[in-house]
Amino acid sequence: MSLGDDTGQTRTRLPEGGGDPYGGPRRGARSSSRSLVTVVGVVVVLIAAIAFANRGGDDSAAEEGGSADSPKAAATAPSGKKPVDAKTAGIPSGFAHDRQGAESAAANYAVALGSAEMFIKERRDAILQSIIVPDLAPDFESTLDKAYSPDFNKNVGLNEDGTTPKGFTFVSRTSPIGTKVIKSSADTATVEVWCGGLLGLAGESSTNPVTSSWFTITIQLKWTNDDWKIVTHSQKDGPAPVPGDERASSADEMAKAVQEYGGFTYAR
Repeated sequence: MSLGDDTGQTRTRLPEGGGDPYGGPRRGARSSSRSLVTVVGVVVVLIAAIAFANRGGDDSAAEEGGSADSPKAAATAPSGKKPVDAKTAGIPSGFAHDRQGAESAAANYAVALGSAEMFIKERRDAILQSIIVPDLAPDFESTLDKAYSPDFNKNVGLNEDGTTPKGFTFVSRTSPIGTKVIKSSADTATVEVWCGGLLGLAGESSTNPVTSSWFTITIQLKWTNDDWKIVTHSQKDGPAPVPGDERASSADEMAKAVQEYGGFTYAR
């Protein structure tokens, strides 16, 4: 990486020509799109979790067995076990009823919660119904319906119904970097998933170019109907690496990458 001449700050290379990505107006260090990454990619898709995290109930069960399964400084390594081969609403399902299965479930659910499909009500409801404890799913749906309002979608740059405007490619992706089990018992687990995220609109004249963020999602799981399901989830910023000095891609490059590179199913 390279540093600024006098400021000691990391320098990001922009596309040739010296302008900001996608030809939009120049911004300060805290750009509006960067704020949207924080609000949308991290906070809003998890806003329901904040309400549920403040409730009692299943949380105490998740704390059982904490001493026996305290976090260990170990890599998220391949186990050699066959990954899941079933899907529900397009999301991997049928995870093993053990610590590894809980980690794999949490990683896959983080991907789903951070996807562009969360901005479309029908797809959002299908995602929630497949990964949330059934009794809690309706409350999650109601809370997120309020969060993904027409005004909110417009502020992100989408149409009021969450669809993408013509001529643009909407990007909302979450990529797990690693997982860590915080607490577990026979039928409960609390897993932290460290993630990198992308959010924004790729297209000429986009005022919200695709930017990146780093965050950690904490997911509390319960073994329900022969699979791991979410009881609560919350988030915090970081850990974030020092940015490199790679040239920021153009609108066409970013749109092409999103269209050509699919996401992964996480299971180990």
